[in-house]
Amino acid sequence: MIAILQRVTEASVEINKEIKSSIENGLFVLIGIVSTDTNEDIEWVVKKIIQMRIFGDQEGKMNLSLKDIDGELLIVSQFTLLASTKKGNRPSFIDAASPETSIPLYEKFLSACEKELGKEIKSGEFGADMKVRLLNDGPVTISIDSKEKK
Repeated sequence: MIAILQRVTEASVEINKEIKSSIENGLFVLIGIVSTDTNEDIEWVVKKIIQMRIFGDQEGKMNLSLKDIDGELLIVSQFTLLASTKKGNRPSFIDAASPETSIPLYEKFLSACEKELGKEIKSGEFGADMKVRLLNDGPVTISIDSKEKK
């Protein structure tokens, strides 16, 4: 499972010219589900996202987590994070989980995030053509990979 976290002051997802979800201060997360992902991958990534200390404290040091600042969370599924560009110029998505596998894992992931954060989260729509807008704060962008544990 690959997650890209972006610290934002605002973010939104638009589907068919309508805003589906939006947040203010918090994290915008793109999540890519690998065909070999399990519940353990979900648990590890969720804890990392919620506990990642990338928000400024009173001294401006990145020392606070999403939970510490009572921030919001917007999650969007994005299989293109799993693109392999090893051969040629057309990316391969062979490692991406099929919809039959990834939809239940994505739904578990959303539920686990909500439980760990202790409040409602926002999301995109699996498989939809979405337009994403965000204002990256910092900019701070962090990559998490459950297979590499980094």
